[in-house]
Amino acid sequence: MLKIGDFSKLSRVSIRMLRHYDDIGLLKPAETDTFTGYRYYREDQLFTIGRITALKDMGFSLSDIIRILENYDDPEKMESFLSARQEELSRLSKETEYKLMLLETARKRLRKEQIMNYDVTVKTIPERYAATVHMVVPHYEDEGMLWGMMAECKTPLIPADPCLAAAEFLDKEYKEENVEIITWMTVKGTYEDTEHVKFKTLPAVKVASCIIKGSYEQMGDATATVVSWINENGYQISGPMFNIYHVGPVQTQNPDEYVTEVCFPIG
Repeated sequence: MLKIGDFSKLSRVSIRMLRHYDDIGLLKPAETDTFTGYRYYREDQLFTIGRITALKDMGFSLSDIIRILENYDDPEKMESFLSARQEELSRLSKETEYKLMLLETARKRLRKEQIMNYDVTVKTIPERYAATVHMVVPHYEDEGMLWGMMAECKTPLIPADPCLAAAEFLDKEYKEENVEIITWMTVKGTYEDTEHVKFKTLPAVKVASCIIKGSYEQMGDATATVVSWINENGYQISGPMFNIYHVGPVQTQNPDEYVTEVCFPIG
């Protein structure tokens, strides 16, 4: 039998933590002297404390570890525990990478002392003939699914000059899932409709818009600027907002080269 101090040294777990494990029922001493209160551990409990430490290093909570140790000899249940934790850590890793990217972008802007100014203009987008796709997709970032549908057309699409490619967001509120979007691209010539691609003459529309040069991370600030300008200048939003992609991922893989126009129909 090992006194708690010796067990602490061998296991590299503090006496305070061993006492906590005892209190919560994670690792009970083999014996406790009823008179002195001294705790004693068996040598084979060093294997148990090693498992506890390993599971803690994987990020399992103590309450989870209690449940896991109860099933430690069941390979299928252990595989389930470990697989679920691995998936959770993978998701957290992606979220962390995204947050790090946002931080790095903010720092770059600070270093360059860039203050983003968005100039709002009022213009009329004339009537135009376009290939359109109208779908509900799982999330906003799945917009590319609609553009992929353009490949259904048997006859190659001939872009108009100038060619405008846009995505129109039809929901009246921000949706976490099941997002309704129309994408359209101006074309010249005549074409037959397919299952998903419909060819339409879209009406002229008066919009308040601003140009974003660079990555889509600016979209929130630019949108807020246009909405504020609309309110301050006595206009009203008269339809769903849309983005025109003058330069996007089809033309360049460098987000700094993107050119996007945020448009709000107004009346």
